[in-house]
Amino acid sequence: MRILSSMRGFPLAVRLLLINQLGVNTGFYLLIPYLATHLSDDLGLSAAVVGIVLGLRNLSQQGLFLIGGSAADRLGARGVIIAGCALRTVGFGLFSLGDSLPLLIAASMLSGLAGALFNPAVRTYVAQEAGDRKAEAFALFNVFAITGALLGPLLGTLLLLVDFRAAAVTAAGVFAVLTLAQLLVLPAQKVPAPDTRVLGDWREVAGNRRFLAFSLALVGMYGLENQLYLLLPRAATDASGWSGSVGLLFLAGTLANLLFQLRITRVLKARGSRGRWIATGLGLMGLGFLPPMLVAGPATAHPLRLLPVLAGALLLHLGVMVAQPFVMELIPAFGRANLTGTFYGLFYAVSGVAAAGGSAAIGWSMDTAGHTGLTWLPYVCCLALGMISAAAVTHLQRRRLLPEGQAPDPTTAPALPDRPRSETR
Repeated sequence: MRILSSMRGFPLAVRLLLINQLGVNTGFYLLIPYLATHLSDDLGLSAAVVGIVLGLRNLSQQGLFLIGGSAADRLGARGVIIAGCALRTVGFGLFSLGDSLPLLIAASMLSGLAGALFNPAVRTYVAQEAGDRKAEAFALFNVFAITGALLGPLLGTLLLLVDFRAAAVTAAGVFAVLTLAQLLVLPAQKVPAPDTRVLGDWREVAGNRRFLAFSLALVGMYGLENQLYLLLPRAATDASGWSGSVGLLFLAGTLANLLFQLRITRVLKARGSRGRWIATGLGLMGLGFLPPMLVAGPATAHPLRLLPVLAGALLLHLGVMVAQPFVMELIPAFGRANLTGTFYGLFYAVSGVAAAGGSAAIGWSMDTAGHTGLTWLPYVCCLALGMISAAAVTHLQRRRLLPEGQAPDPTTAPALPDRPRSETR
């Protein structure tokens, strides 16, 4: 009820985009987690080919976030959101039409391009419409996203009892409905004629040293959040001896978000600076890997050994709940409001590289632990990553290099110069 009552306080566009994110994650996660198994087991493709298909999806998304963000700034976020959802409808639909390699590659790349378009555009629209309630809007956004990430795999599991094509058609149908809803309901926005070139915008954003420092400091958040899909599922299965324990991790995280995300953001918003809470959240995320480390090792699996892993996952979710809404609030405040999409685009490009690099490094540490018996190694790496990111954000905060959460007027130059000001913000 608290979530619904809070939603009613936002404009229609924000309410629609919250529901949109629920649908986006439901449609995405009912198909993509099962794609690798379909390609290898059902179609008999080699591991190398499966890696190419999946890698092209990631590359077409992560590599084009900046283009999607610029398109939102110049063409209007509404049109880019609709185009992204329509492209994903086509991409997921192609997965159901056949098993030829060119078709699979086209489907994978289209679905990745779709994400590159609507991810920064949706956040741009929310940031522009939420006013001074950006943090709360992104807190709700996180709740709906997490809920969709839980519902998607559950629905996908049921549909796979039919076959993969049923899942692909359903996922395409979800995005088709979202596209239609946005066409009919999502209000258009006035987009001022740009007075700069795209390359000039990119140079301005990439030349914002405080923003780049902030983006690099946040690599820990996405690198650690990605361990919900890599290290922690392995830890849960090894500790309990039950593959279904992975589902409990996601269920617990979803319930925690539904119950506490909005409350946490509202309480913290009134107390202390944004940078302080972002650093605190990053530290909590790192500490979330201490409890699972206690049960890592060759001991006999037992259901009770799942409890420390579950505690660690909840601590990781808590850190995300503390930090992420304020991260999303601060991003557009680093520069001109009519470059909001470009800022989000570059931030997500950096985050995507960080998540991929972090997962590769943690995967290496997991392999090393298996060969050497150093079962604590991947958890210590995650702890260190969280603490380093927290320390980096704290350093930026102490040097007064972080904005306070509101984007400057679109007609002005960036409010924050390249050198820190001496006055208090």
